[in-house]
Amino acid sequence: MSVLRIAIAGASGRMGRMLIEATLEDDGVVLASAFDRPGTPFIGRDAGELVGAACGVAITDDPRAAIAAADCIIDFTRPEGTLSHLQLARELRKSIVIGTTGFSTAEKEVINAAAQEIPVVFAPNMAVGVNAVFKLLEVAARILNEGYDVEVIEAHHRFKVDAPSGTALRMGEVVARELGRDLETCAIYGREGVTGERKAETIGFSTIRGGDVVGDHTVLFAGIGERIEITHKSGSRMPYALGAVRAARFLAGRSSGLFDMQAVLGLN
Repeated sequence: MSVLRIAIAGASGRMGRMLIEATLEDDGVVLASAFDRPGTPFIGRDAGELVGAACGVAITDDPRAAIAAADCIIDFTRPEGTLSHLQLARELRKSIVIGTTGFSTAEKEVINAAAQEIPVVFAPNMAVGVNAVFKLLEVAARILNEGYDVEVIEAHHRFKVDAPSGTALRMGEVVARELGRDLETCAIYGREGVTGERKAETIGFSTIRGGDVVGDHTVLFAGIGERIEITHKSGSRMPYALGAVRAARFLAGRSSGLFDMQAVLGLN
């Protein structure tokens, strides 16, 4: 069986570096290419140098060439960049793993359309532990379906540009689905002033931004006389990178389709 060739988008960024390290350490894949925006200081440098292990793959500012050299792209950049790379993957018939968050509804439809032609894993969080939490939330919501108020609290580093996080939104979606609610109509994003009593059907979101917090997420089920909290805390970005490489291997040999990490892990 041939080794899966991977291209890393946003190679010099925080997640890009983790993805390079995870790819270089996985015997089932090989780093075929790494690319970044034109003008990035690391263009032309050995991608492995970013993680202390030169590998002979130079970072390029030519996404088409980088994607053409690979079987699968892993992209944790920004929505506009990811959609551009997705179009190239579609043209070149390559698979893609998307960990980028902050997409609009219309942009998600573009991803759905691309998945009719190429295989795509699109998930707000690639970490295996977080996806285990998604499954736990399904069970908790089914049990705690009456008399409990639901709040989602998330914290990330000062550089994160979207809020709430994609992971927090997915947690809310999981709970809302199990409770028979529509998150678009029942979500409350922050509170200020005289808000009145809390409505039982709402799901609240609270966002914290500061320092170098990698990612903390808690879903609180608050009842009368008790509280149940389901929490995941990330100590580094490596779990996301390891999950993304696992997702890339999952796509090998598939011709098309839209998958999430629940599918990758066999939890659906």
